[in-house]
Amino acid sequence: MTTSTESKQWPVKHYTPRHTSWPYNPSDFTRQDSSVDLNFYSQPRFVTHIDDAAIVSLREYYDTVLPRKGKVLDFCSSWVSHYPPAVEQAATNGQLQITGMGMNKPELDANKMLNNGRILVDLNEHPEIATALVDAKVLASPDADDSEKLDASTNVVSTDYLTQPVAVLKSLLAATKIGGTVHLTISNRCFPTKAMSRWLRVDEEERLQMIGDYLHFAGWQGIEIVELSNGRPEESGQDEAGGGLQSFMKMMGMGHRDPLWVVRAVKK
Repeated sequence: MTTSTESKQWPVKHYTPRHTSWPYNPSDFTRQDSSVDLNFYSQPRFVTHIDDAAIVSLREYYDTVLPRKGKVLDFCSSWVSHYPPAVEQAATNGQLQITGMGMNKPELDANKMLNNGRILVDLNEHPEIATALVDAKVLASPDADDSEKLDASTNVVSTDYLTQPVAVLKSLLAATKIGGTVHLTISNRCFPTKAMSRWLRVDEEERLQMIGDYLHFAGWQGIEIVELSNGRPEESGQDEAGGGLQSFMKMMGMGHRDPLWVVRAVKK
């Protein structure tokens, strides 16, 4: 999945399976707030969950990996998908069909990128993505011809809320065509009461490996971890006084940015 252009922009690390059997237990997926998620997400939140610098990096990444024709699913979607202008143009001219799947209708309705339908579903209660796509007529049937299936799927900082991640990703795999990809964006922001308990206990590297484990046990292949931002401010030259604006901001405790990674995989 790595291209020469990408490798110059972002460090890419290949995931190596660490376990021969499922290493996690049910307690790893418990949450402080175990109430129905549809209640928690009933009120729209027209905010972004990563900072502006991270959004720019994510759009640049999407510009290199997302198709310009076919079908894309943005699951755990919101009022914005952070897709770049070229993808938006492909959707506008009808070459690319983008479906959104989330839990808040006003947010999904506000997402103008979604030109192929909006699906309201709680994946923790109903992890069968393929079934939801069939019900919404995005797919004709669970055994649809490969040409009807998804070319790519995206998810932004929401994998940590999934209590049945392998079931979700396995169903997504069934709805994806051969050669199709999934891109799971990870940061360190979350609603702690809704994030799974193990996510809150481990460091960022282990979180990335854990997402790799999910994809591996769901049957995805070619799993890679792409670092879009290490969370440190980028060096950007000297200011007019020669002291360096970035150095000054760092000294003042400013200039930090959200760390951002993508754990991605392909259906082979």
